[in-house]
Amino acid sequence: MGPIRKMLADVGVTEQQWRVLRVLNEEGPQEPTHIADRACLLLPSLTRILQKLEAKGLILRRAHPCDKRRQIVDITAKGRQIIQDNIQVTVHLAEDLRTKLGPDRHEALLDLLNELRDLET
Repeated sequence: MGPIRKMLADVGVTEQQWRVLRVLNEEGPQEPTHIADRACLLLPSLTRILQKLEAKGLILRRAHPCDKRRQIVDITAKGRQIIQDNIQVTVHLAEDLRTKLGPDRHEALLDLLNELRDLET
C-alpha cells in the first residue's frame, strides 16, 4: 500500500475516500449502505467520508426519488477526473504485485482476501 498511499497523498484523498470514489465511478449512483458494503467500510465511517468528499466537490448527494428519507450518492466530474488521472498508477502497481507474487500465489491471495471479506459479512 505504500506506493498507493503516496499517490493518494499527492492527489489529496485518503485510501477510504479513493475506495468510495472507485465504487461510484465503477458502479454509478447508489445508496450509502451499498457504498459501505462495496468499499468495505462501516456506515458511520462512510458518513464522515461522504461529508469530506462532498466538501471537496468530489461527490453529490441527493434525496432518493422514491423515499426522501434515503439518499443517493454520485461522483462528480471532478471526482471522475481524479480517478482517470490516477487509475493507471494503481493498475501498474497491481500488475507489479502480480508479477512479484506469480499468478498462482496472486490468485491464492485474492481467494484468501475474498474469504476474509465474506467472514465479516
